[in-house]
Amino acid sequence: MPSIRLLSPRLANQIAAGEVVERPASVVKELVENALDAGADRVEIEVEQGGVKLIRVRDDGSGIAESDLPLALSRHATSKIASLDDLESVASLGFRGEALASISSVSRLTLTSRTDQQQAASRVEVEGRDMDAQIAPAAHPVGTTVEVRDLFFNTPARRKFLRTEKTEFNHVEECVRRQALSRFDAGFTLRHNQKVVQNLRAAESMLDKERRIGALCGQKFIDNAVVIDAEATGLRLWGWVALPTFSRSQADLQYFFVNGRVIRDRLVAHAVRQAYRDVLYNNRHPAFVLYLEVDPATVDVNVHPTKHEVRFRDGRLVHDFIFRTLHKALADVRPDDHLRGAVAQSFGRETEEQGLPQADGVAPSQTYPWSGQPTAPSLGGQTPSPSEGVRGQAAPQQEWRASDQMAFYQSLGGGGVSTRQEPASFGGVAAIPSDRHAGADNNEEPPLGYAIAQLHGIYVLAQSSAGMIVVDMHAAHERITYERMKRALAEQDLKSQPLLVPLSLAVSQKEAALAETHSEELQHLGLQIERIGPETLAIRQVPALLRGADAEQLVRDVLSDLIEHGQSDRVEAVTHELLGTMACHGSVRANRQLTIPEMNSLLRDMEATERSGQCNHGRPTWALVTLAELDKLFLRGR
Repeated sequence: MPSIRLLSPRLANQIAAGEVVERPASVVKELVENALDAGADRVEIEVEQGGVKLIRVRDDGSGIAESDLPLALSRHATSKIASLDDLESVASLGFRGEALASISSVSRLTLTSRTDQQQAASRVEVEGRDMDAQIAPAAHPVGTTVEVRDLFFNTPARRKFLRTEKTEFNHVEECVRRQALSRFDAGFTLRHNQKVVQNLRAAESMLDKERRIGALCGQKFIDNAVVIDAEATGLRLWGWVALPTFSRSQADLQYFFVNGRVIRDRLVAHAVRQAYRDVLYNNRHPAFVLYLEVDPATVDVNVHPTKHEVRFRDGRLVHDFIFRTLHKALADVRPDDHLRGAVAQSFGRETEEQGLPQADGVAPSQTYPWSGQPTAPSLGGQTPSPSEGVRGQAAPQQEWRASDQMAFYQSLGGGGVSTRQEPASFGGVAAIPSDRHAGADNNEEPPLGYAIAQLHGIYVLAQSSAGMIVVDMHAAHERITYERMKRALAEQDLKSQPLLVPLSLAVSQKEAALAETHSEELQHLGLQIERIGPETLAIRQVPALLRGADAEQLVRDVLSDLIEHGQSDRVEAVTHELLGTMACHGSVRANRQLTIPEMNSLLRDMEATERSGQCNHGRPTWALVTLAELDKLFLRGR
């Protein structure tokens, strides 16, 4: 082995650049963060050839004093922290003091800056060599401009790994998008090859912020988003979350910020997925732009060189807060919230200034994103089978599940749909008579209007001042039944059933110790687990409702969740999955003829039920065709 020796400053900077500078977008990120930390109100980014030939970032911030310019290009030199206490409560975006030194070691860099105390600006230039920077006078307003030319010109091995110009610019554009979403108080301009791509003014009002969100994430996102703002135990979560019907095929519209810093965190991702679990279609991803504000001392941002990851001091508290806030926000959405926005949208958004919610974006003329067409049972002109419950009367429930499940379902108040001609009740809410004002305390129209007909035994057609509302009766009743069953189960303890023969389970010592430590919590979930050896557990009781499930896999999944997240909702998830299946089979089926009172009863129950906009599988339960859309179909007003 050769003798130990110090690395040259140039080589040390290039090694550091390997961590900080991956591609042109990495340079843009570091420079824009420095501009924002300097208090800039306006940041201009210009790139050429995807950023490989030129990256120029200009700001109107506080600037850098002439005497500090050489230090600005030195490693581990920064004005943002001075002690360990500062590091433990970092409030700025950049603080490592490596970015400019790393960038200058793999490019031709020019830094020009002026403070408001200086009469003239100063410039320093470096070309990927040792730090012998020379300062020269220059003309520049208060603020800073950094030019980075010929990225990786002296490291060809790194340059050959860059992608096409279009791909590299897409990464740059995504980086600017994240920074613009993180700071509404600053304006941003992005140019590529002398062409303006984004020109965003500072956004102060909520309307201005939503316009910026619409420009960066698409107007459809903001039209389908729910605004949230919640505070608890020193935490604040605010922003926009999309309705489940606006799900994505990939996680490409998910932005989460902690104290203004964009992050990717498994704990946050798990909390969001858990909040959407009951309402999201299979293999779809939610969309959101969320901001978490916490005490900087309770979060460690010095986890990763690129500062994309953080570590929370109390991760479980943060996880629960995010989950409960989003879960409640999605549960509180009602049809009237959707319809107010839909009406505003159909009439040219005249009421936008009033801050009304926008439409959910699901209309019969549109296709559902996951299937290409609305999903509904197809009868094909044939007589449905008895197993679908399509007869002249409600089909016996025993045909689709065991007697013990039937008893459980009946104890929760479930059952088929009555075929009586008098007003019926879906989920315990009395039906409103078909007369528009009968049975109502006032003349206000219900959000989903009044039923007028049934189409092909599948859809309920309702009329409201907004237009025509189409309801998938099975999907809607499925959600109503499911929510009733969940409420009833939540009011009872999850009962356990002893196994006739305890199940022995081989695990690691860490898992065995975890099961022993969390025995009371596991008991609350209906699982009685005993440690009978250093690496052996005995499963003695399981939830009675899940006695047919794979107990071994269930326990392994629960322990895995405890290791990764400090808690587990696995039992609840499996229980709810079973309840969802029961609700699906116990709901009104296709080709079932309903009376007008029964249809109105279904509509009223939907208005009172949480998450009624989606069935248990994440599909829409209703859609609106506005009067403006109907007029367009028939060329009215032309």
